[in-house]
Amino acid sequence: MTAAPVSHKIQGHGRSDGFMLMGLLIVLALGGISLMAAVDIWTVQRQREKEQDLLFVGDAYREAIRRYYFAAPAGTPRTLPARVELLLEDDRYPIPVRHLRRAYPDPMTGNEEWGEVRIGDRLAGVYSLSEGLPLKQAGFPPAYKSFSERSSYRDWVFSFNGAARTSGEPVAVPDKKTDLPSISSQSSSFGIRK
Repeated sequence: MTAAPVSHKIQGHGRSDGFMLMGLLIVLALGGISLMAAVDIWTVQRQREKEQDLLFVGDAYREAIRRYYFAAPAGTPRTLPARVELLLEDDRYPIPVRHLRRAYPDPMTGNEEWGEVRIGDRLAGVYSLSEGLPLKQAGFPPAYKSFSERSSYRDWVFSFNGAARTSGEPVAVPDKKTDLPSISSQSSSFGIRK
């Protein structure tokens, strides 16, 4: 008679272990779902930060090209730089002038390579080589309102158009209907130091 209650106790203990195991599995599943949501939020936040970096760096290149163009020494014609290195060390002066603090990598790809917008053999602007879809689709500064509703970061072109207006030559800037490979642009390695 003592054997029956012992087997009954073992059977009851097994049920409570089953409930505890089920509860633990539910807690782990909810924790996994929460972790996945946190990773998604972090990924979106990281992409937004990269977009802000791209706007900053692209604008730095555009502004450096503008400064190079207007910094022509007295008696020499205004020209765009032939290559990025001239933005880092403008050798038109006895003491080289820096229009760009340093060559920056593309924030979206992490690579040193950028797409270049050229007028003839002169550098007029840069753009990212990333094919990614931008999260930011509106709310750009007035200078970059053309970036609204673009389908790729390649469409965010940072170019100095002042030279085109004064020389009468058009700057090849892609629009929504233009295929980027048909633009007179080239990829270039900027020799960036990280």
